[in-house]
Amino acid sequence: MILEVTNINTFYGTSHILFDVSLGVERGEVVCLLGRNGAGKTTTMRSIMGLTYPRSGSVRFQDLELGKKPAYERAKRGMGFVPDDRRVFPTLTVRENLEIGMKGAIDNEQEPWTIEGIYELFTDLKRLDSHQGGHLSGGEQQMLTIARTLMGNPTLLLMDEPAEGLAPLVVKTLAEQVGKLEELGQTILLSEQNLPFALGVSERAYVIEKGTIRYQGSIDELEANEEVKKRYLMV
Repeated sequence: MILEVTNINTFYGTSHILFDVSLGVERGEVVCLLGRNGAGKTTTMRSIMGLTYPRSGSVRFQDLELGKKPAYERAKRGMGFVPDDRRVFPTLTVRENLEIGMKGAIDNEQEPWTIEGIYELFTDLKRLDSHQGGHLSGGEQQMLTIARTLMGNPTLLLMDEPAEGLAPLVVKTLAEQVGKLEELGQTILLSEQNLPFALGVSERAYVIEKGTIRYQGSIDELEANEEVKKRYLMV
């Protein structure tokens, strides 16, 4: 298993946010963490990436206990993080944003990403090559953020609510791109509250509510479980 999260408890100050959260991701899988707004999805992703340290529990990545290793150390070891607020460099062009994210592949079996390869996956970005990041639409910025993270050749790609705030047509395109990444063998853990999108791109799901994992199983099992969907996922 490439990622093993075991019984993590994360706090913001004195507020207990995550309660013994455990999840795992196998190499080459696309796994989703589902839940309503405020359920604990982003805190889980931040805890994995080292942006917020769990007070207890374990995060292991490629059999290494991460402990208090900072986010930049986790990135060096092969984690890539796509935050929910996009964070493109607004005064840099699309190409310059991608160049900033470029580094060599950590995994010798992994084919390194190039700008040309990125433009084959995200065809709209090729057209926008010389446009500044701040002039892009929300959907274009989201694609650029994912693309810039891929330029770091992550072994594990963490995506925090990638479909949030996007138009349905853009979400459809994003789902196709995630599908292509899966075909290329990219390991992905994504948090999401857009149920149709997440179920369409993932193999397995975890459901979180009030900082506790309430359900885990295959996508087919979750699709068939109306009680779980109604109790924890429906708005």
